[in-house]
Amino acid sequence: MEIEIVPINESELKSKEVLKQPDSLGFGNYFTNRMFVVKWNEGKGWHDAKIKKYEDFQMDPATLVLHYGQEIFEGLKAFRSKNGEILLFRPKENIKRMNRSAERMSMPQMDEKDMLDAIIKLVELEKDWVPKEKGASLYIRPTMIATEIGLGVRPSSEYLFYLILSPSGPYFKEGFKPISLLATDKYVRAVPGGVGEAKTGGNYAASLKAKKLAKDYGCKEVLWLDAYNKKFIEEVGAMNIAFVINDVVTTPRLDGSILHGITRKSVLQLSKKLGLKVSEREISIHEIFEGAQNGIVTECFGLGTAASIAPVKEIKYLHYTDKGEQLKSVKFGDEPGEIAKLLYGELQAIQYGEKEPPFEDWIVKI
Repeated sequence: MEIEIVPINESELKSKEVLKQPDSLGFGNYFTNRMFVVKWNEGKGWHDAKIKKYEDFQMDPATLVLHYGQEIFEGLKAFRSKNGEILLFRPKENIKRMNRSAERMSMPQMDEKDMLDAIIKLVELEKDWVPKEKGASLYIRPTMIATEIGLGVRPSSEYLFYLILSPSGPYFKEGFKPISLLATDKYVRAVPGGVGEAKTGGNYAASLKAKKLAKDYGCKEVLWLDAYNKKFIEEVGAMNIAFVINDVVTTPRLDGSILHGITRKSVLQLSKKLGLKVSEREISIHEIFEGAQNGIVTECFGLGTAASIAPVKEIKYLHYTDKGEQLKSVKFGDEPGEIAKLLYGELQAIQYGEKEPPFEDWIVKI
């Protein structure tokens, strides 16, 4: 893919003052000077690839994405090592997952090499926006939207793929500190055969009402249960989930409604390399409550690109019956567990170039 680099006037460049205070970056609040865009239509395929100034889109009110939600996205990160190298963590996995999402949402797939080249070229041009401090990174957001104009439920005949970059700190402002989750059997997120395993905006829109409920109960996120039985744990609103059960790193198996998390996959592979036992299986909310109370379940932590590893201190369970709401909770401790700390430390060391990755394709250097 040939990429045109559109010059930007120096007077239009943004200040990088925000990078001097990495602790106040937050997540997804600031964006770099440039973005990558490329168009697709049925006649030309992918064409008109450009890296240009980060700017607004202009859309017709009848653009299909606004009405039927044909949209997908990804999230990955660039890290700066101590010696100044810029490192991408497993970008090929994100590219493969985006193409899987595209297939599910009846959208065009992109050549994996072309997408990786676009990511690398954009990050190269914006390398000064990669934070120097450990714990901060440059978040990369690939997105594709339907751009055909017209009404009627159908796959679009035109699409726009774009990349934007955001220097960011921890996803949760607490950093590597335990958070609380709310599980409830009132709302469900996805079902097998639906689009739960696609990274599409509709999944996240469907989660917002339950996330507000979680906030009302003093929790950071929702712990989703399955739609059929409303008892088997699936994932958290912004990440996958794992438990330490009888010293085994245990996570819900992928059943068609759970996102194929890259951090999830990496932690399972890393755990095996470290000599830990792993298991992917059905896990009921009742097993977790009973196991935590009798000492069998000792840790809980989230797994995601944005949050990395997020230890969990408490799960609250809001159960609805004919007699009304019933709320109970189980606690795992106010400090991260030993296995969560081990995996977090190992993962960070790999991502920031302090330790050689266990597999050669985990790190792409820019």
